[in-house]
Amino acid sequence: MIDILIVDDSSIIRKIFSDHIEKMGYKVVGVAKDGREAIKLYEELRPDLVTMDITMPIMNGIDSLKAIKSKFSDAKVIMITSHGEERLVMEAISSGAKGYVLKPITLENVQQAIYKVFPELATKQ
Repeated sequence: MIDILIVDDSSIIRKIFSDHIEKMGYKVVGVAKDGREAIKLYEELRPDLVTMDITMPIMNGIDSLKAIKSKFSDAKVIMITSHGEERLVMEAISSGAKGYVLKPITLENVQQAIYKVFPELATKQ
């Protein structure tokens, strides 16, 4: 089982994502509403994976990703984004993100993104 931290400024998206992740058999160990909170929770919880929205108030997902990766180079982060943010996705990937999921979020898209980060999980299904 992998431990996942969910980061999104929308409480609805956090709930949907949490439900999807738990249905797939993974554990949600924390949720954050902005990048600063994400950094703090990552340091406390050290989850196996972070799902991070790109566009958030206070600190955006890319700046949060960079801060986490600067302290924890082995951190695994999947970015969550809306259509039309391709430039931001490419910046996130070049900053160390392991993949991305486009909104609207589906179980299948989330699972495929997790399998890209943890390919050994795909063989267990």
